[in-house]
Amino acid sequence: MSELECIEICAGAGGQALGLERAGFGAQALVEIDGHCCKTLRFNRPNWNVIESDVKEFDGTKYQGVQLLAGGVPCPPFSKAGKQLGKDDERDLFPEALRLVDEIRPNAVMLENVRGFLDAVFEDYRITLKRKLQRMGYVVDWRLLNASDYGVSQLRPRVVIVAIKKDLAANFNWCTPRDHNPPTVGELLLDQMNSGGWRGARKWAKEADDIAPTIVGGSKKHGGPDLGPTRAKKAWAALGVNGHTIANEVPEKDFVGMPRLTVEMVARIQGFPDDWKFLGKKTPAYRQIGNAFPPPVAHAVASQIHNCLTARKLFAMAG
Repeated sequence: MSELECIEICAGAGGQALGLERAGFGAQALVEIDGHCCKTLRFNRPNWNVIESDVKEFDGTKYQGVQLLAGGVPCPPFSKAGKQLGKDDERDLFPEALRLVDEIRPNAVMLENVRGFLDAVFEDYRITLKRKLQRMGYVVDWRLLNASDYGVSQLRPRVVIVAIKKDLAANFNWCTPRDHNPPTVGELLLDQMNSGGWRGARKWAKEADDIAPTIVGGSKKHGGPDLGPTRAKKAWAALGVNGHTIANEVPEKDFVGMPRLTVEMVARIQGFPDDWKFLGKKTPAYRQIGNAFPPPVAHAVASQIHNCLTARKLFAMAG
C-alpha cells in the first residue's frame, strides 16, 4: 500500500494514528496538548513528529499539500455526559479544525466525535460545519459507526465526518461492517486473566459472554479511573467485572470474587495492540485509553480514504 502524508490534531495516545498508519498514511505531525499522551506517542513511535501544543497555536501553512487532515476533536461539547454546549463550549475545536483545513487544503479530512454530535440540538451546528467545508471545495458526509462492527469487543458508537475534495469524492465509499461478531470479553481477555494462574479464569471467561460496554475515559476534573457511571458499572458486573477501579495486577491463583481489569486489558478491549505502551501512572494511562479512537475503526475508515485518494493515480497508470 502506497504511503500518503497526513496531519493529526488532538492525537491523544495514538488510537487514530495507529489506524492511519495501518491504512498507509505517514504522519507528518501529530498535535496533542496532553503531556502524558505525547510521552506515549514518542515512546511507541520515536520517529513520529509529536508536537506538544494547543491546537489553537498550531500553524498549518507549512504543511500545505498534505493529503489528509485527521483528528478526534474534544467530545465534551457534544456529549450527553456533559452540558452539550456545542459552539458555546470553550473546548469546541471544530473551528480550529476548519482553520487548518483552510490553511493546509488537504485532499481529505477525517474527524471523529461522540454520538451526541448527531442530536437534534446540533442540527444548525452540523449544517454550518458542512457548508463551510463545501465552500472550501469539499464533499462532506458523516456516519455513526459502531466499533463492534469492525472487530472491537466493545459497544462504542462514534460519529466519523469525512470530507473529500470534489474532484476526488466520487471514488470514496464508506467502510462496510464485518460479517461476524467480535470476541466476547471472556474470549478476548482469558489469557490475561489466566496469566497469574487464577483458577477461576476459565469459568469467568465462559460467563463473560458478551462484548463490553463503552470504555469511558473521563476528564482530569474527576477522580481516579473507573469503568464509567452506575449504569456502566452494572453492565460490567453482568460480565463478572468489578468496574469500580482498575487493578494494578491480574488475579492471583486463589482469587475469589469479581476481578478488576488492568490497564492492559482495557487497552485490548479498546482495540490497541498489546505492544502499545501507555506512559504515566494508572489514572492517566487509563484516561489515555478510554478517550481514544479504537485503532481498528480508524483503520477501516482511513483505508477507504486511502483507496479514494489513490484511485485516480492507479487509473492513470493503467491507462
